[in-house]
Amino acid sequence: MAIKPSSAKAKGRKLQQWVRDKILATFPSLDPSDVLSTSMGAGGEDVKLSAAARNHFAYSVECKSLKAIAVYKHHDQAANNCPAGAEPLVVLKANRRRPLVLIDAEHFFNLFRK
Repeated sequence: MAIKPSSAKAKGRKLQQWVRDKILATFPSLDPSDVLSTSMGAGGEDVKLSAAARNHFAYSVECKSLKAIAVYKHHDQAANNCPAGAEPLVVLKANRRRPLVLIDAEHFFNLFRK
């Protein structure tokens, strides 16, 4: 059964807002106006950062909230093979593309708190 477009947009909006909230919680010196979740269907970045926010968090955020994403099986494998005290990390590479690193989002934001 296909999801309604309005429900799909709501899922995406919720993820964008979660990322916005995590950035603001990670960098308490930022004002809520420094980190904005864009409207669904707007072009460009999904989370707009002011110059002040970009100084703390130099990433361009694209959010995808989908029913299934194949990379989860790879992350599950990394987690299952992960010894105590380590964090699962997956390196992904497609033909003629640069490698990407996949880590847990909570772990990612915690890296900035240290």
